[in-house]
Order: sequence, then C-alpha cells, then structure tokens
Amino acid sequence: MSSTEQTPGSTLAIYTQPRVLAMLVLGFASGLPFPLVFTTLTAWLTTTGVSKSEIGMFAWAGIAYSVKFAWAPLVDRLPVPGLTAWLGRRRSWMLLSQCGVIAVLLMMSATDPAARLAQVALLTVVLAVCSATQDIAVDAWRIEAVTARLQGAMAAAYQVGYRTAVLVAGAGALYIADLGSWSLAYQVMAALMLPGALVAVLVAEPDVPVVEAGTHSLGDWFSTAVVGPFTEFFQRVGGFGFVLLLFIGSYRISDMVLGVMANPFYIDTGFSLSEIATVTKVFGFVVTLAGAALGGVAVARYGAARPLVAGAVLLAASNLVFIGLAQAGPEMGWLIAAICADNLAAGFVGTIFIAYLSGLTNVAYTATQYALFTSLMSLPGRLLSGFSGQIVEMSGWVNFFIYTTAAGIPAILLAMLVVRRQRNTA
Repeated sequence: MSSTEQTPGSTLAIYTQPRVLAMLVLGFASGLPFPLVFTTLTAWLTTTGVSKSEIGMFAWAGIAYSVKFAWAPLVDRLPVPGLTAWLGRRRSWMLLSQCGVIAVLLMMSATDPAARLAQVALLTVVLAVCSATQDIAVDAWRIEAVTARLQGAMAAAYQVGYRTAVLVAGAGALYIADLGSWSLAYQVMAALMLPGALVAVLVAEPDVPVVEAGTHSLGDWFSTAVVGPFTEFFQRVGGFGFVLLLFIGSYRISDMVLGVMANPFYIDTGFSLSEIATVTKVFGFVVTLAGAALGGVAVARYGAARPLVAGAVLLAASNLVFIGLAQAGPEMGWLIAAICADNLAAGFVGTIFIAYLSGLTNVAYTATQYALFTSLMSLPGRLLSGFSGQIVEMSGWVNFFIYTTAAGIPAILLAMLVVRRQRNTA
C-alpha cells in the first residue's frame, strides 16, 4: 500500500483530531442561541399572552444574522482589550461573544415578557448580535485552524454540533418549560454555553500570519470588500444578475414568513409544549436530515440548478398542509403530516440552494460573495416575517397559510427562468 492510500480506519481517524473534536463543541455553541432568538422565543411569548402582531415583529431581531458581513471586517482586525494578547484574534472574539450570549440569556430568564416586553425585545436583538458575532469568529477559526485535508471533517463536525444544539434549544427548552418554567429553560441554555467558552480558552489559536490594516481609507476598504465582489458578479453574468439577485432574495420567503408563526399556531391549535417539542423538533429533526440527503442526491444527479424549481414548488406547496391542520384542530396525525411536508421541503431546499449559491461565487471572492448572497437570501424573508402576526390577527390562520403559499409563487417563476437560462448557457 502506498503512502498516499488511506484505509477506512485512517479516514475515520480524522474525526478524532483534537481540533475536529473542538469544532464539534464550538458548532454546538454556535447553534444554541439560534432557536432562542426565533422559534423557542415565540413559544414563550405566546404562552405569556403576547399578541401575535408583537410576536411577529420579534423576527426582525434576526436581521443581525442577515447583515453580519457588515461588521465581520471589524472582528477580523480589531483586538479585544485584555483578551487578544492572551488568546489571540479568533479565540478572543469567540470568548467575548459567548460571554455575551450567556449574560443575555440569564437576563432574559429574569425578565417577564408580559410585563417588560420592550426589555425582552432589546435583549433579543443583543442576543442575535452576540450570536452572529460568534458565528463570524467560529467560521474564521474553523477555516484557519486545520489544513485542507481536515476541512471536510471540520465542516461535518460543525454541522453535527450545530444541528444538535438546535434540537436541544428547541425541543429541550420546550420540555424544560413544560415541566418547570421558562426562566429555568433559559438558565439551562445559558449553562450549556459554558463548554464552548471553555473550548475557546483551551484550544490553540490558528498559526496564520496577521494581515495588517495598512493605511487604506474606509472608502478604499468599502470599494474592495463590498463593491468589488458585486462588480465582478455583474461583469460575469451581465444584466441577468439583477434577476439572479431577485431570485435569491425571494426563494425562501414563503418558508421564513410561516416559520415565525409556527409555534404560536401549534399552541393556538391546542398542542402542549411537550407534544410540540416531540413532533416538530425531535421528529422534525430526522425528517429535515432526510430532506437534506434527498437534496444531495438531486444535486449529484441533476446538478445544482435543475432541482431549484422542484424546491420552490415544495416550499410553497408544503404550506398548504397547514390549512388541513388548522381545520382539523389538535389532531396528532395532521401535525405529523404538516411537519413531514414542511421539514422535508426545508431540508431539500437547504441542500440544493447552498450548492447553487456556492457555484455562483467566484473563487477570487468566495467568502465575501457567499456572505452577501446568503444575507440577501434571508433579509427579505426576515423583513416580511415581522408582519406575519398582524396578518394572522386580521385574516385568521387559514388565510395566513394561503398567503404564505402565494408568497412562494414568484420564487417558482424566477426559478424556471434561472434554470432555462442555465440550460441555454450550457
């Protein structure tokens, strides 16, 4: 056997590398705050009597995830006083943001949304900013900490940790709230951030050269980091670039507009928190993975572009199943059907859309263009989802689900246009 050949055992051994194992914990720390800003928080607000209009507006806190590229250069260059000299660039920002997440979760646990809703809203925005900043630092550490040979293992470890955390902060928090209290649930989530903070202190800082800021002005930085990638994009695809950007921004609107109202809908329908946790989080987690695997097969078989139409149709059509659930009431069979349709579509679309956006970037601007594309992907949906509660209050649940289905029609039409151009270009 040559030195370049690897046995299955040696291939699997990469997952025992210390930094890969550390990535598992850091992925968990990155994923934990996300449901606490969105789905878990909306369940808490619903049980305390907050109106649906106000709950819907909480979706705007998630805009921090959509615009995190704006302060990523600051995380990349600015030192953290008292920490960077000790831990280095990546770990100092990692630890600072993790401590911020822990502090905010503890403050939220001591706040009553029914009495201090504005304070909860402010804390939610701060939590989203701290969480998004942690994502920036963790992603940078992941890329710089290992060689190219281990990047796949690092990405896999991150995904496993992240998905597990979403399950814990979703289903786990609902179980704790149902058996204990919401304050206890958020305190437990704060405690579960501690292993990530410990890893940030103990793991080694990447041994990479630090690029000095130089004497360039803010205008020079903006031209290179923001304008440059867009200029290259339009030079490459021409005027059709506007259609592509419109397509990217509209593709997941129907899914995101429904998502913020999902837990309030389940609670209004009459399901308990434990039932919601078991079906939507635990069972839904498995269905999402199945959808993601199906998306991977579709990309391998048909390429990244052709499955886009099927994905857009699935996202819109899956919302129609919720109409049956709204009319049937707290029927477990209908809840399972709705979660199967919704999570299978979300998993499928998540895989094919990431593959498509990855192929749309230029290798000279991979990080910046991909960050801008993914920000554009989520920003319109985040903005519109803030009005979801008002639509429910004005029109009722059935009309709301019709509205979310109709919101997916532009994505279907644009997907057909994009695939047709892809076929003609090929």
